[in-house]
Amino acid sequence: MICATTASKKQNCVKWIVLGCLAGLILLLSTGCAAPAKTEAQAVTFSTPYQAVVLINNSVYYGKLSGWGTSNPVLTDVYYILSKTDPDTKKVSNVLIKRGKELHGPDRMYLNPSQIILVEPVGADSKVAQLIAEANKQQ
Repeated sequence: MICATTASKKQNCVKWIVLGCLAGLILLLSTGCAAPAKTEAQAVTFSTPYQAVVLINNSVYYGKLSGWGTSNPVLTDVYYILSKTDPDTKKVSNVLIKRGKELHGPDRMYLNPSQIILVEPVGADSKVAQLIAEANKQQ
């Protein structure tokens, strides 16, 4: 449509342009093109039974991680390594400890995803996997 030169026809032309822009905007908003819906991320699955979880305070926990990639990751069957130094020989020994023996007896850890630096699989042939298998046999 070509706008004419008279004032009333110019006003009419501007109205049609504004109405066309509004209709296009309504169409975009109704189809969701302007702002995609926010969806919860899908949880990551792991190929190994145990994962190493490193937190921002440099703590490392080993366990079965579920919900990684969501806002509510949970670590169960949790282990950590405690380093002990012999005062006489100064030799450092590392011991794998299963969580749950603490005074409050935790059976899982609900993690804040913003506190997790990284997650790695615990290899089936790794020393940690071997120690976990030994600990599970003793229970």
